[in-house]
Amino acid sequence: MPNNVPFKKKQRAKIRSKRVSLSKHEKKVAGQQLYKQIVTSPEFLRSQHIAFYLANDGEIDPTLIIQKAWSMGKVCYLPVLNPLSYSSLSFVKYKADTYLRKNRFNIPEPDLIRQHIRHPWALDLVFTPLVGFDNKGHRLGMGGGFYDRTFAFKLRNKCRKPLLVGLAYDFQKLDTLQTDAWDIRLEKVATEKAFYAF
Repeated sequence: MPNNVPFKKKQRAKIRSKRVSLSKHEKKVAGQQLYKQIVTSPEFLRSQHIAFYLANDGEIDPTLIIQKAWSMGKVCYLPVLNPLSYSSLSFVKYKADTYLRKNRFNIPEPDLIRQHIRHPWALDLVFTPLVGFDNKGHRLGMGGGFYDRTFAFKLRNKCRKPLLVGLAYDFQKLDTLQTDAWDIRLEKVATEKAFYAF
């Protein structure tokens, strides 16, 4: 077990606890402020195929941004656990009337319908959930490594697409975050207070 695992575990537990303890009002206000950061950004405006997530475990909620994307005619996607590759994600088209079922982590996701899937490399923009981030764009996730494995091609092939943007509360920014060679860095992180570029 790598030396940084206990440290990451401690950081993860501390931030998740703070995130879950936010009031409904605090979460709503943060979601509205995040919306303002995102919807006028060039990254959002120029993207047509955008992957989102549904807030879980106290994560900052991108629902307002999803609704705006729909109203602008953008195509939205949600991550779905890939049954053929236990540790990676597929991205499935998501509309207002899409039927959702809970996966093994109790997170709602669309059915894996082949004609609704978009390859990760064919997305323009991916908004990722995260537990923590640092000032170099390193991301602390929930520990499953799903996003790292799904977007490993960016590291291997030095791909610019898709743009990976983390969404978080500002208190999730960390001074130090221990990293591993396989970690996929984010290009940007948007919070309710700022839009960080790395």
